[in-house]
Amino acid sequence: MRYDAEPAYVLHARPWRETSLLLELLTEHHGRLGLVARGVQGPKKHVLRAALQPLQHIRFDGVQRGELAQLRAAEAIDAAPRLSGDAGLAAFYVSELTLRLAPRQDPHSGLYELFGQVRERLREDAPLSWTLRRFERDLLDALGFGFDLSRDGDGGAIDPAARYRLDPEHGPRRVLSERIDAAGRSQTATGRALLALAGDEMPGADDLQGLRRALRTVLAHYLGGRGLKSWELMGELGRIAAPPVPGQASPGTGADDKVS
Repeated sequence: MRYDAEPAYVLHARPWRETSLLLELLTEHHGRLGLVARGVQGPKKHVLRAALQPLQHIRFDGVQRGELAQLRAAEAIDAAPRLSGDAGLAAFYVSELTLRLAPRQDPHSGLYELFGQVRERLREDAPLSWTLRRFERDLLDALGFGFDLSRDGDGGAIDPAARYRLDPEHGPRRVLSERIDAAGRSQTATGRALLALAGDEMPGADDLQGLRRALRTVLAHYLGGRGLKSWELMGELGRIAAPPVPGQASPGTGADDKVS
C-alpha cells in the first residue's frame, strides 16, 4: 500500500541503528501507523529530521511493507508548538496516551482532528488540567469507550451533590457517602464535576482533581494494567516538588495535577 501526501501528526520518534528513526504517526485517513525513516540522521538531513519530531504536523509519502511502512518523503505542514515545562510534559502525555490506546491501521472518526485541537490548545497556553480532561473525555469517545457523563450507569440523572466513581464498562456509579473512606474518595468525582465535563464547562480546581483521578481509573483499565511513562514522571516530579507557600498557590496547580 502506498501513502501519498498523507497528513499526519508525529506521536513518537526514536533512533534506530545508526542513521534511521522508528516513527509512530497519527494519520488523517489510516489511523496510527508505524514507519521506518532510513538515513535521516546524517548531517545533510537536518531539515527532514526536524520535520519528524514529536508533535510535528507533516505530510508524508510512504510504502507499507509488513507491520512497518517505509518513509519515502516528509515535509512540515506548519511549525510545531514550542513547549517547555508543564506544557511540554502535557504534550508528551497526550502523545503517549494516543499511541497506547489507538490501534495501528485502524482509523477512528475524529481522532486526527482531536489531536490537532489539543495541540493548538497547548500552543495557546490554555489551562493544562482542563485541556487534558477534555482530551481524555474526547479520546475515549473517539475510540468507542466513552459514556454519558450526565447520566449514571442505570440511566438516572447525575446528582451534583453526590460522588461517583467511573466504571469503565457501565459509566458513573454513585457512591454512598457513608462508604467513602480516604482511599475511596481519591477514586471518585463529584456529580457537579461530571456535569461540568459533560457540558464542556471548566469546573473549579478541586473538581478538576477529582476528574483527573476518576478518569485515570478508566484509562488504566483500557491500558491493560501497564501505566504510562508520563504518569511515572509526573509522580516523581510531584514527590520532589517544593510544597506550595500558603496564600501563593491555589489547589490543583502542582505539576501532577496539571499534567497527569
